[in-house]
Amino acid sequence: MTAGYKLVQLANGAHSVHSLVHGETFHPAIGPVAEAEALYVNQLSLGQRLKDFGGELVIWDVGLGAAANALTVLRAVRELPCTIRLVSFDQTSAPLEFALQHAEALGYFGGYENHIHELLRANQVAFRDGQQSVNWELRLGDFPALLAHPATQKLPKPHAILFDPYSPKKNPEMWTLPLFTRLFQLLDPQRLCALPTYSRSTIPRVTLLLAGFFVGVGHATGQKEETTIAANSPQLIAEPLDRKWLARARASHSAEPLSEPVYRQAPLSAVSWEKLQAHPQFRP
Repeated sequence: MTAGYKLVQLANGAHSVHSLVHGETFHPAIGPVAEAEALYVNQLSLGQRLKDFGGELVIWDVGLGAAANALTVLRAVRELPCTIRLVSFDQTSAPLEFALQHAEALGYFGGYENHIHELLRANQVAFRDGQQSVNWELRLGDFPALLAHPATQKLPKPHAILFDPYSPKKNPEMWTLPLFTRLFQLLDPQRLCALPTYSRSTIPRVTLLLAGFFVGVGHATGQKEETTIAANSPQLIAEPLDRKWLARARASHSAEPLSEPVYRQAPLSAVSWEKLQAHPQFRP
């Protein structure tokens, strides 16, 4: 146990990283690789998308953490001829540094250790792996502040966003309506982009909808029967939230988006309810 993190073994035998500061374990149900495969690789249909896509695929990795999501995605498509531009965001590289010290137990670093060392040293690394060409950039700092900076407009527009910060209770600044609104504004409306995340709670779903996204039920991961997927186009949502869900959201005591980085629970305001009803997803 070092630097505020410890290695833990999950019920299925897989190992993961636990943050002592936040009191949360990364990928706690089925382990790092299995969760990343279900939530991101399979749900985003990355293999098929790359086969149908001729250019550079841009992925934003929001919440790099111990890099399980990013490395699982890269490994899943390593045998496809493709170019991947990966931009990872995190407040700190400490969990990745800790994870690298326990690479053998975690099991998902195999073959990428040298690339991770270079990423940590220079905040960027470029390499070829199998048939893929990878350009990987690490941007450290406060993510909401980074999004608000004008220079963020120059970042490559994503085709996919792996959204995996700590939970809203422990990390509310990453789940506010202003953050998701800004994130939606940064997307290229001519470029299809999907954003899966592990939460199925009403507050994040309402927040994504009010920010402009289309939102649907995401794939199950371990103990979670469903997660959430958002996108800038309804064609990327296989099971969109419907008006029955909308009625449940209206009746919920915990549905109003966070307007500031302070966690609280509240029912939908009249203004939010009116905006939700006007969303294209719920129009007859």
